[in-house]
Amino acid sequence: MIVQEKVARTTKSLIFTEPFYGLFLIGINKQYSEHIPTAGVSMRGIGMQLTINPEFFNGLSEDHRFGLIKHELLHIAFGHLLLRDLYSDHKLFNIAADLEINQYILESKLPEGGLLLSSFPELNLPVKAGTKKYYELLEEAQGSGECPSLDSLMDQMKGDSPYCHSTWNDFEELPEADKKLVQKQIDHQLKEATEQTEKKCGDIPGELSDLISRLMHIDPPKFNWRAYLRRFAGNSSVVYTKKLRRKYNKRYAASPGLKIKFKNHILVGVDTSGSVNNDELKEFFSELTHMHKTGHKITVAQCDTQLRTVEEFKPKKDWEIHGRGGTSFQPVIDHYNEKGIYTALIYLTDGEAYAPEKCPNNALWVLSSISDVNDDLPGQVIKLN
Repeated sequence: MIVQEKVARTTKSLIFTEPFYGLFLIGINKQYSEHIPTAGVSMRGIGMQLTINPEFFNGLSEDHRFGLIKHELLHIAFGHLLLRDLYSDHKLFNIAADLEINQYILESKLPEGGLLLSSFPELNLPVKAGTKKYYELLEEAQGSGECPSLDSLMDQMKGDSPYCHSTWNDFEELPEADKKLVQKQIDHQLKEATEQTEKKCGDIPGELSDLISRLMHIDPPKFNWRAYLRRFAGNSSVVYTKKLRRKYNKRYAASPGLKIKFKNHILVGVDTSGSVNNDELKEFFSELTHMHKTGHKITVAQCDTQLRTVEEFKPKKDWEIHGRGGTSFQPVIDHYNEKGIYTALIYLTDGEAYAPEKCPNNALWVLSSISDVNDDLPGQVIKLN
């Protein structure tokens, strides 16, 4: 059985036994890579994804796969990937965060090596005291000689040790504005999982009840897909340099004899199968107008099961939609690769089609509000709301 099928089975198991976590997992992008030792939450554009080592995951029992996935979901829900940067000792924070969340997972479901309060018998740690409190207690004990088990674990936390949570490092380097976008994405997904759980008459986990209550009643700002789209477009430029024969000129003072040009030509694929409603199309094209005004060159390709139209984007009130058949992403991808003139791809769709082959690395999928997240889509994925 391939790893994707095992993840799907674990998702179903979560939905059946702990619906909130299963529904939360459905909304999170997943990637499979041998570059991490076990699993972890990592960056995906200005957002997050769950990265899983296939060999490690395949070697786990069904119970341990359940525990591993829930462990990572709890880290996301408790905000640990964005909180660690507030603490001076990241190793201690990693331990404290694991001690907090592993109390909400049955010990029999934790993979080998999962940290428990009993991992440090010398400290007699209190139950469910929270990451901050555990960090303070561990900090007091560190290097004092009172807790050899802690000192031994700290010595093991090097390189790609699973206790290091090395996939979180990229989040710490983000500007504050981008960190806020990531947090809004997490809040949005938690709220969606809550609403879906309540519709299915499931229970909200007690460990998250206070957090969920704040999200549902204070009603934080919606995930800002427009800001995400603009950042993606702004980061899609390709830099070209050209040597100049002319003598030094003040215009090129930073690099005398070198001319630097930025190229930005975005191909926008629009799924015209009928799955994206007219209001969302209007909003999306309104955002393209803003991008066009800020200097981005945009070409729009309309496609259902075949490429219908390809035309340069020009702001206008009404766009005529061609197609309304089934859905295939491949014609737009083939056009992108054949032309060789584009620097990025943005695709508006409901995501209901097979993942395309040879998709460009710099791709952003914008899903309609009623869509389920398609984990097979290559590139970054966001959702309208």
